[in-house]
Amino acid sequence: MVLRLLLFFALLLSALPAWAGPQTTRDALERVQETLELRIDEGRLKPEDLSPAVLVSARPRYTDSADWYETRVVEILVSVLGPGALRVCEACKVPRTYVEGGALVYQSGPIGLDEVIRLDEQTRGTSAAARTAIWLDEYRGGVSLRIVDLRNGSVLYAQNVDPMLIETKNTERVYSLAAELERRARGDSLTQTFADFALVPGQHISFDFTDQWGSRNQNLSGATISLFDPLLGVGACHYRRMPFLNMLVGGKVVFSIPTAAANALAQTEDPIEIIDPLVTGAAVVRVPFGRSNYGGVLTVSTNGRVGVGISLMNVQFLPVLL
Repeated sequence: MVLRLLLFFALLLSALPAWAGPQTTRDALERVQETLELRIDEGRLKPEDLSPAVLVSARPRYTDSADWYETRVVEILVSVLGPGALRVCEACKVPRTYVEGGALVYQSGPIGLDEVIRLDEQTRGTSAAARTAIWLDEYRGGVSLRIVDLRNGSVLYAQNVDPMLIETKNTERVYSLAAELERRARGDSLTQTFADFALVPGQHISFDFTDQWGSRNQNLSGATISLFDPLLGVGACHYRRMPFLNMLVGGKVVFSIPTAAANALAQTEDPIEIIDPLVTGAAVVRVPFGRSNYGGVLTVSTNGRVGVGISLMNVQFLPVLL
């Protein structure tokens, strides 16, 4: 029985390269195009810093990809960079022979940036010098992209891209963890702001300013300002992040400023209630919409008001209008 299981897993592992076939590579290249266009739209990659670009390597891994892979890579890069912005370095793929210092130099294997610059100078004619070098090779689970600035050797973009962007997500998760550990070591605070507009059926509008803390940043504590329920008040709030739907569950205690002022100025010892009680408690549940900065909010206060609405998280005031 054990021998059969071992044989089954051996066959399974031997079949894995076959699963990473042409369709997997095609889908990964589509993700490359979408990712580069997104980075350019965001401004993280600027077309003027990328072009002219020289394609150093577009090497297929599998025989099934050899006939079309390089052509498809060129199509995608031309689509992203624009016509006339890409050069293909055919000499980069073969052994190079040149004379240097009175000696005949034979160079093979992976090409360096100095050789890419030298080959570009020999073949570009009167055109502008290439700004970047691009490697876009096929690997087992997708494609590997690297864009390097030829002026200073800095890596502008490097990423392994698979059809489902699993490696991209894992990389972002690792970098986020590293940044979080560094933040904790420095003792820097992590501030979150919320603007709650719960208008149906009751009204509750408030602004929360919180610091996120805890071993997994699961707690948020801070101050709150209320414009309704109570009409005008300040107080404290605390929330805890729950794994289900990544929701925040907590509450706030708000002191009514008009009621507190009336009691301070009153000549009587009996408490005076102006519009709202002196202290109002409210339970709050926020559920984000995916990975956006918007979410739904539910509030229930001790004043008997229940409100449902939208919560704006770390965004500018009235972002729809701006």
